[in-house]
Amino acid sequence: MAALRAGIIGLGSMGRHHVRTLRALEGVDLVAVADEGGDPFGVAGDLEVLPNLEALLAVGLDYIVIATPTDSHEQLGLQTAEAGVHALIEKPLAKTVKQAKTLADAFASRDLIGATGHVERYNPALQELRQRLEHGELGDIYQIATRRQGPFPARVADVGVVKDLASHDIDLTSWVTGRDFELVAARTMFKTGREYEDMLSATCQLSGGLMSNHIVNWLTPTKERLTMVTGEKGMFVANTLTADLTFFANGNQFAIWEDLAQFRGVSEGNITRFAIPKPEPLVTEHQNFRNALLGEKADIVTLDQGTRVVKVCEALLQSASTNTFIDVRQC
Repeated sequence: MAALRAGIIGLGSMGRHHVRTLRALEGVDLVAVADEGGDPFGVAGDLEVLPNLEALLAVGLDYIVIATPTDSHEQLGLQTAEAGVHALIEKPLAKTVKQAKTLADAFASRDLIGATGHVERYNPALQELRQRLEHGELGDIYQIATRRQGPFPARVADVGVVKDLASHDIDLTSWVTGRDFELVAARTMFKTGREYEDMLSATCQLSGGLMSNHIVNWLTPTKERLTMVTGEKGMFVANTLTADLTFFANGNQFAIWEDLAQFRGVSEGNITRFAIPKPEPLVTEHQNFRNALLGEKADIVTLDQGTRVVKVCEALLQSASTNTFIDVRQC
């Protein structure tokens, strides 16, 4: 079988990593790249850097990776769909829910495969966590909390911390637990003089009454990427910076001391850090998208899922601006 012909538009901070991954991906040939600003990281190699999407599509491609700024996703995605070409579009899918839905409808109406680049879903720690939750190793799930903090990234200019960073946590929270966001409440702050927010604190409710909390900012001098899931048997902690997954079990020792015996909370038990394979998440993401194009078993972040993430993001921003809980189901 001939290799899939792939192209990419956008050779910036994220696009350069897509180029590297596509070049090494079995069953795929990277045949063309485009960026109106040239090749700032020198990743094109022997490929000509084409000026725009029209030139890229003229090469003849099976699929395109769109790794340009968010506000260009709708236009480029619609052009790609009209050309009958599949696409992996970087997150967030679009700047607004309306734009995201337009993209999802455009690909669906043409029976094209579109995916959103929520690469964090493919982190080995989260992949392992999801499997263990599905197998019931935590029992009933009570709460999921995420912390995604670090310095301001110069690469981001057209969205705030909610759509750039919190979008990861929205997607992974739904995916890991198999639940949908229902109610959200949020506070945001603007501390760096930009028009977009750089700090978020959110409390949410997902289907089945699951509680979630999310701390996200660009104001912390060290990076932190944690996902903590608490349930009836203990707590899983996924560190997606190191791709480590740890389980803190509830203790099963009964206290003889009468005063302690009356305390009906949990106690500390065994701690297990799992030894798991650690493939690069971006490679896993591209493998899944390739497999989807080939009709094989695959787990991609669909454009509908990407649209739901944008909807939750907008609900968080609306909550912050109105100081009210927002019912995502009514948005």
